[in-house]
This record gives sequence, C-alpha cells and structure tokens, in this order.
Amino acid sequence: MRRIDLASAGFLLLEKRETPMHVGGVNLFTLPEGADEQEFLTSLRTQLRENTEFRKPFGEYVVTGKTGLYWEKDEHIDMDYHVRHSALPSPGRYRELFALASRFHTTLLDRTRPLWELHLIEGLQDRQFAVYNKVHHAAIDGVGAMHITQAMCTESPNGPPGYAPYSLEAYEAYKQSRFGNIAKTTNPSKRDMRNVLEALKQQYDSSINLATAMRRFGLAFVGRSGNLAVPWHNVPKTSINTRVSGARRFVAQTFAFDRVKEVCRGLDATVNDVVLAMCAGALRRYLLSRDELPLHSLKAMAPVSLREEGDVDSSNAIGFITADMATNIYDPEKRLRTIQESMRAGKDLLRELSPAEGALFMQLTQLPALLTSILGLGSKFPAFSTVVSNVPGPKKPLYWHGARLDGIYPASIVFDGFAMNITLVSYHDQLDFGIVACRRSLPQIQRIIDHLEDSLAELETVAGISGSAARSNNNRRSSHAAAKTRVKAKAKTRSKVKTKASPKAKAKTPSKAKPAAKTKAKRGARKSAVKPKLARK
Repeated sequence: MRRIDLASAGFLLLEKRETPMHVGGVNLFTLPEGADEQEFLTSLRTQLRENTEFRKPFGEYVVTGKTGLYWEKDEHIDMDYHVRHSALPSPGRYRELFALASRFHTTLLDRTRPLWELHLIEGLQDRQFAVYNKVHHAAIDGVGAMHITQAMCTESPNGPPGYAPYSLEAYEAYKQSRFGNIAKTTNPSKRDMRNVLEALKQQYDSSINLATAMRRFGLAFVGRSGNLAVPWHNVPKTSINTRVSGARRFVAQTFAFDRVKEVCRGLDATVNDVVLAMCAGALRRYLLSRDELPLHSLKAMAPVSLREEGDVDSSNAIGFITADMATNIYDPEKRLRTIQESMRAGKDLLRELSPAEGALFMQLTQLPALLTSILGLGSKFPAFSTVVSNVPGPKKPLYWHGARLDGIYPASIVFDGFAMNITLVSYHDQLDFGIVACRRSLPQIQRIIDHLEDSLAELETVAGISGSAARSNNNRRSSHAAAKTRVKAKAKTRSKVKTKASPKAKAKTPSKAKPAAKTKAKRGARKSAVKPKLARK
C-alpha cells in the first residue's frame, strides 16, 4: 500500500453525493481519412480494454488504514467497466454531446475500483468522435492530465499509433522522450554530517519563508498587504455561492489564441491576465442579467502549478492565487488593471517560496476551507466566488491512432459555496473553455459562452483592434473544411431570418449588456469566426 498525500486525500475527504470530486473533460477527434467509424472505434475499444499495466495510481483503488488513506493495487480490474462505448442520438450535434457529458460528469466514481472511467462516443457529425474521461482529483491535477494527453498522442498522423491513456507503457515512453534520465532527488543521508547540516539549514530557511508568507496573508484581512487578495475577505454572496446539488451542466467553446494574443500586445498584459478579464466581464454580464451584481468584486481561485521540471509523478502539485475579478468596475481596462495588480501581488507571495514550501503554505491556508466544507458551512462562508483555471496544453497539433485531436474541453469540480468552475486549456492555436456548474443553482449557464465572446470583443475595442483584424486572426487558425462550411451556413441562416423579421419582432427581442459601439453586423461576423461554434443544450 502507498500512503495518499494530504493534498490528494483532501479531495477524497470532501467528496459526497452532492459534490463529486472528479475532473476530466471531452476530447474531440476527427477520424483518419478513409477510416470506417465502426471499425476504427471498435479497434480503439479493444486496445483500451486489453491494457493491463497501468501507471500509478490508475491500477489502484482507495483503502482506509489506521493512520490514513492508501492506494492498494487492484489485481482484478474489470476493463469492461472502465472503458465504455456510447452513441449519440441523431443528429449528433455538440448539444447532444454536452448533454451526455453532463450526465457522465454527475455520477460518482466507484471507490472499490480504480478511480477513472473512459467513454468512447460515436455519432457526431462531420466524421468526428469524442472521448469523455473522468478521473478522481485525488489521482490527478490539470497539468498531470495534459501530460497524459501528450503521452497517448503523437505529433504526426503517420507516426506510431498511440497508447492507451493511463498505460504504464505510455508513461515510460513519454517520460523518457520528454525529460530523459532525470536523476531523482534523495533525502540527506543520516551518516553524512554535511548533508544533515544542509538539511537543517534548509528547514530553518523554510520556516522563515513560511512565517513571512503567513504574516502577509494575515495582514491582507486588515488591508495591509497592498493589492493581495485572500480567501473569505470581502467575498460577496451571489447565486454562485450556494449549496450545490449532485446534477451538473457542462458547456464548452473554442476561441482563437491569436485574438487573445493581440489583446495582450495592445494592452501590455499576459495571456492569463486577459483570460481572467474575459471571465470577469462574462461573470459581470451574467449577474447583471439576473439583477444581482454585488457591490464588492467577485474573488476567483486561480490555481497555479507547483510542479518542478520533469515531475510527471505527482498526483497533485497545485497552489492557488486569489484573483480580484473587479466585477464592480464598469470600465474594462480598469477592470483588467485591477486583476493584474492582484495577480502580481499573489505571484510575489509565492515567488519567495520553494515548491515544497509552497505546497505546505497551500495546505495551511486551505485548511479552513476544508473545515467549512466538512461542516457544511461552505455556502454560508464562501472562500471564493468561483474558480478560473488556465492549464497550459500541447503547443502542436496531436493525433491519436491517426485521428486528429480537434479540441480539449476540460470539466472540473464545484463545491458548496461556488457552484461554477471555468477551466480552459491552451491547445496549439486555440483556447478551449470548459464550464461546469450546478444545474439547479445556475440555470442557463450556456449564456456564459456568449458573455465570454462579448467580453473579449470589448477588450479588443479597448486595445484598438478592429473587427476585421479579429476576423483575420481567426481565419489564420487551421480548421477542417466541413466545420467551416457548417459555421458559415449557420451565419447565413441567421442573417436571412433577421432580414425577414418585422420591426415589431425586433423590438420584442431582449437586449444584452454589450458595448454601444458594437454593431450587430460586427457581432455576427465575430461570432461566425469562432470555430468550432459549439452548440449548447
């Protein structure tokens, strides 16, 4: 048996029927040219079910010992249970795909088995198929999931066929090709006095650094830590900060990376700054539409990776920064600058800590959140308003058994106290957003997708980027012809309907909070440039 570390065990302790603690998502693929869908997916399913050697902890299940939780090897894994094959009802749109993914994401993983499931999904239009996977957060974090995605795929459609995602073979081959033979760190030898003294000095330095960080963290509650935002401090109550049910809603969308990069250059900001500003603008619009925009700004947990270079073994190596989302600020540029300042203050706090110190600091500062969740007080004393997580993904196009990977749409977790989670993955020339929310607490969460587009367009206007420039950036993205044709056809259909509409019908259409300078023609062109335009339920 292997002991489960405290950070990973926390996700197991927090789990209940209303708050499943698994992460995962939907990966979209296009079949190889000339491949028969039934034969191809049947071959994939066979390969996946024949895999018997797994990287840790995907061949292990959770047991409770006298001193904690442990991973125990499962000698009799039922692969028919873990690898499943589903088909979408006709017409196989993204709407049906995300409805199915929402149902999959609602159910708990069986703790008597290894904590993962993988679903092959056929029936999509335009020769696409999907893979929905879910893994308990105790076994993996976002960066670890990206390592797995890159390990199973190749960079050439004509290269090796690819591996089963959680196989030991994929893990060993990827680790060798990516990092080579990295020497493992060892603890100081008790027989070596020099190493002992060095270890003691390091422990002393760590104590000083942690004490300093904790002091700055505490002073933020009395307004004496500059722009540093911290959990619980001035976190407003909205419909996002409620108790959650077990039902989930999942929606997703792709945005061209070039559009975000242009805004970064125009406003002297990082990609993460602009992404947070997009989410802040979207949340502001969503709350305004529900007439519940609070006086105080929303605060978002922004996870950051604490992994050292070459670490593909850790289940969880994450910390967080509390981002002031500045949703109480009307001006989009001022909102962006406020977000920048709070993120800069949070990064300065973590920069002085080593990865080990950072992990300990996170455990100390997250302990109150763990206690409030266990006691059922998370919705009464929310630590954050929501979660916005930006996960760096593959920089080159990937293929799995020759099938092109078209999108990586993450699906994460929600808790009592924050009923929505926004996670995005950067993949090649696109940003893939996946949004998970409690179906009961946050109806019509699909509107966040439209609000994200409006928020990005607003930032483009502030940066002096015209609508034609934004369209040009989108057109530079690689895409297959079928999807382009579908998007253009939808745009033409919408324009025809608008032309035939009477003035009275137009007057009855509810207006949305959008910049006054943005015309309908520009909005339609900009939305039609986003690929794929994923339909929502």
